[in-house]
Amino acid sequence: MVTMEQLQAYMQKAAQTDKEKKFVNVSGATLEDALREAAVELGIGIKKIEYEVLEKGSAGVLGVGKRPYLIIAYPAQQQADILEGDDSVDLDLDFGFDTSEPEQKDGEPIVRLTPDGVMLKVTPPIGAGEPATEREAIQAISHRTSEKIDTAMVAKIVKRADDVWVKVGDYPYNPANDAYISTEIIEGEMKATVVLSQPGPGGADPNVDAIRAALESSGVIHGILEEALGALEDHPRYREPVVVAEGTRPVHGDDARMVFNFKTDNKQVQLQQTKEGRVDFKELNRIENVVEGQVLARKVPAKQGEPGQTVTGRLIPAKDGKDIDPPLGPNTRLSDDGRSVLAEINGLVKLVSGKITVEKIYIVEGDVNMKEGNIRFLGTVIVKGSVDDGFSVNAAGDIEVMGNVGKGNLEAEGDIIVHQGIAGKGEAQITAGGNIWAKFIENANAQAGDMVVVSDGILNSSVYSDKRIICRGKRASIAGGHVRAAEEIDTKNLGAPAGTETLVEVGYDPKSRERLLELEAKEQEYAKELEEIALNVGTIEQMRKNKRKITPEKLKHYSTMKAQREKLTKQRQKITSDIKAIQAYLDELKTNGRISVSGTVFSGVKVAIKDASLQIRRESRSVTYISEGGQVKVTKYEESHADITIRKRESADVNSAN
Repeated sequence: MVTMEQLQAYMQKAAQTDKEKKFVNVSGATLEDALREAAVELGIGIKKIEYEVLEKGSAGVLGVGKRPYLIIAYPAQQQADILEGDDSVDLDLDFGFDTSEPEQKDGEPIVRLTPDGVMLKVTPPIGAGEPATEREAIQAISHRTSEKIDTAMVAKIVKRADDVWVKVGDYPYNPANDAYISTEIIEGEMKATVVLSQPGPGGADPNVDAIRAALESSGVIHGILEEALGALEDHPRYREPVVVAEGTRPVHGDDARMVFNFKTDNKQVQLQQTKEGRVDFKELNRIENVVEGQVLARKVPAKQGEPGQTVTGRLIPAKDGKDIDPPLGPNTRLSDDGRSVLAEINGLVKLVSGKITVEKIYIVEGDVNMKEGNIRFLGTVIVKGSVDDGFSVNAAGDIEVMGNVGKGNLEAEGDIIVHQGIAGKGEAQITAGGNIWAKFIENANAQAGDMVVVSDGILNSSVYSDKRIICRGKRASIAGGHVRAAEEIDTKNLGAPAGTETLVEVGYDPKSRERLLELEAKEQEYAKELEEIALNVGTIEQMRKNKRKITPEKLKHYSTMKAQREKLTKQRQKITSDIKAIQAYLDELKTNGRISVSGTVFSGVKVAIKDASLQIRRESRSVTYISEGGQVKVTKYEESHADITIRKRESADVNSAN
């Protein structure tokens, strides 16, 4: 046992040893540098040096605030004597300190009284924390017992600081005075606490195994907090409840939900910058176009709940998430796995009354202006107002404008219908893959893949049609500009009394002519390539006939050329067929192209039918111009029999758009 006299003698001896130590004050950029400097001055190895840090060094920031390490170092003679013959002790120093580590904790000696004796363990320091000393260990033991202890073993334990319990002495153990452990289960069996009573004279401190046994005897088998038990063993907390076990609460499953791949708020505006950093306020991007088969939304399945468990092991049921039906609306369908909503058609995707809907008609309730912005839509666009100057409408279907069109752009793969007419101011561009219907076309450029039909007339405009241009009505006339149709032009009046220069052409299709030239060039290219292949194939076949040796490379090349010849032959046949069809169409235009005027043809008009032309110098009435013998011939008026009625759109489509 350690008496007070022994403790005082140990302290005096340690103080005297400190005085007798040879020590040096050294500095270095790092702790390792300082220790190397101390080793040189003391004349011993780094492993035999003990030291104390007087001032920590710092690397600073970019060299600013840099400070060296300052230490006091001395030979570790006393520790060498104590640990002599103990090969298990590792004296190597680790200099891999991280000075930026914010967490730090000093080493600590911890004493416990157990049935086996006085136990000591020393925790190592954390970060830049200070290690525990022998003095601190002796003091901690003296607080618990006055019995004699093994000081040499204490020195070893302090040096190791390995957080392991080691016996350092005995004491008169009295099991009747052991610490008492009481347990309580609270909060509906979701927590368990223990209350420790301080041990009496000779009694043992509580330990982890004893606390765990007390819990188990009370029925606590789940959620035991091992860290809490370890903390109570090292630092007992007496006469206060400490939570040492917690149940697991149930986790209810999440409900199924839909993740949308489009903006569910159709009123949201998304302005975009150009590469130059400018914002085009006409491009509001209100319409979110989708294509057939596009994934519009996906379903995140409901999750199963995870049951909980009380500290006594009783299971607590959890609720599973609720499933939902995918919000399918018109023109949508489920994917094969039933988890994704797909578009059935091209069009505008919207969330209508909670249902995903794809609409093939987009309706603008007012004008296309700054409020609406430019329109691009993969379906049909209906504008109930007008299209203001500077704005554009692009549609994969039709475009119908109830009002007027200014100097804007309309482009549709289908038809374009303008009920009140086009006043282009020299800048409007109207392009339709199908027909164009308008009350009038004035100072505009218009091009149709089928017919152009106007009721009041075409004035100072460039109008091209791949088939017919029909200008029919009480005031219908074509005056000024350039009007061209592949098959025929039919109007009430042509030109104007003032002799306005007007050019009208028929019997000529520049697109078909251009396509014909492309196909003829491609056909010649195929012919040349087939000729070369035939020559190479013929050479190898001649070698076979003469029984000459043919290398494997040539045989492989021979097979490749034969396959290529078959492919090119089929492609050439297709091109030849297309060439014949276009030539037949152009030949038909030569004979059938005509210009018919039911009213008056005024002077200043130039009529052109294919390669023939005629300058009108005198007024004439009710005439039809045709080509005969390479010249324009005037015949009696013959009305066009083309069906110019506007096709009716399905009411169901319009209703769905509303």
